[in-house]
Amino acid sequence: MPNGKSLFLGVLVGGVVGASVSLLTTPTSGEEMRSRMKDQTDRLRDLTQEIKENGLDLKDQLTQTSKEGAALLKDLSQDIKESVESWKETVEPHQESLQEHLLQIEEGIKELEEKIKEQNYSK
Repeated sequence: MPNGKSLFLGVLVGGVVGASVSLLTTPTSGEEMRSRMKDQTDRLRDLTQEIKENGLDLKDQLTQTSKEGAALLKDLSQDIKESVESWKETVEPHQESLQEHLLQIEEGIKELEEKIKEQNYSK
């Protein structure tokens, strides 16, 4: 944020100096020069007020966007957590079933190995 303040201050000072030099170096009467200086001051004041309002609006929008983003991330995090839990609940019964089938297959293989050994010994 310091860069934004420096930029704003630079634009403001540059505008004032430029307007002052321009007004002071032009050949005009005192009354006309005072009138121009007043007009330039009014324009500068209006521009400064507009920049300030736009800056405040931008700050409010950023604050609101940050709050909405945080809420969305919280909701998304909760949705992901629920999805993972649902997936776990869906997979667990199948996982147990697969483990049972694997145990049955292992037992079947052991029985086959024993039968093959018995047949080889009996020959």
